[in-house]
Amino acid sequence: MAFDEDDTVVLNDKHSDYDGETGVVTQKVENMFGEATYTVSFDDGQEQGVPADALEAASDDEDADEDADADTDADTDEE
Repeated sequence: MAFDEDDTVVLNDKHSDYDGETGVVTQKVENMFGEATYTVSFDDGQEQGVPADALEAASDDEDADEDADADTDADTDEE
């Protein structure tokens, strides 16, 4: 899957310090064979030269679930 700058992605690379973390694509570089590598920024750093097969699109559902949990906690606190 191809990604563009500002896409939110999850890194899947067991050799990376950021494995399993969600970040934002900040740069896309294509080589002469048409294959792209990406620079992904995380809260505490960045990973360069990441191939597309090590990335997956972050689902918007995860963010919605976190918001829903926060709303539920807020409702519980009011009781």
